[in-house]
Amino acid sequence: MNDTVFLPIAKPSPIPLRELLPWFVFGGLLMLLAIYFVGAEEGATSIVPGMYVHEFVHDGRHLLGFPCH
Repeated sequence: MNDTVFLPIAKPSPIPLRELLPWFVFGGLLMLLAIYFVGAEEGATSIVPGMYVHEFVHDGRHLLGFPCH
């Protein structure tokens, strides 16, 4: 014989914005850093000497439409 047991379903509680805000800021800073390295890391604005970063993100530059030649 099959007995059906209904268990109460836990309702998810919303996450407060105060807990999410630091993660959004951190994610935004990471995105800005990524945009810098893909879009501007060469020439006069270069932080890293040489062309290592440029060559590493070269295909990403073309994919995102940044000029580099």
